[in-house]
Amino acid sequence: MAQLTAHSSLTTGHIGLNVTDLDRSRAFYQRVFGFELFREGTESERRFAFLGRDGALAVTLWQQSKGSFATGTPGLHHLSFQVASVEAVREVEQVLRELGAEFAYEGVVPHGEGADSGGIFFTDPDGIRLEVFTAHGAHSDDGSAPSGTAPTCGFF
Repeated sequence: MAQLTAHSSLTTGHIGLNVTDLDRSRAFYQRVFGFELFREGTESERRFAFLGRDGALAVTLWQQSKGSFATGTPGLHHLSFQVASVEAVREVEQVLRELGAEFAYEGVVPHGEGADSGGIFFTDPDGIRLEVFTAHGAHSDDGSAPSGTAPTCGFF
């Protein structure tokens, strides 16, 4: 049997999330990430929102859930968004603090012991785990990380 390989231009498209309250989640994602609303479904049984930036779809929200995000079942672990600098991470952190978001760790933390990359780790209104990180400048002065040698994005 021939092995298929992914096309070299393969990239992640958009991310679809089930949410319990579309209005609340749309407001959260727009405020935290600065997403524009591209399209919205308002029929009571078919509510959704397409969000993105600069004409590119990034996140779709589907009001199709009850309860909260279950971290103990197979599926999504967390979503990660990259920004250009540690200052940009701190700007997002400030918005999240204003919104009363729950954080996994205090402040900007490195991805692992001695790492220069890192960010903030938090949950959305439905408990979906999220990360905003930068590739450089998130190191700790003593080289430590919240989860030691395990990846911080593991939410351990």
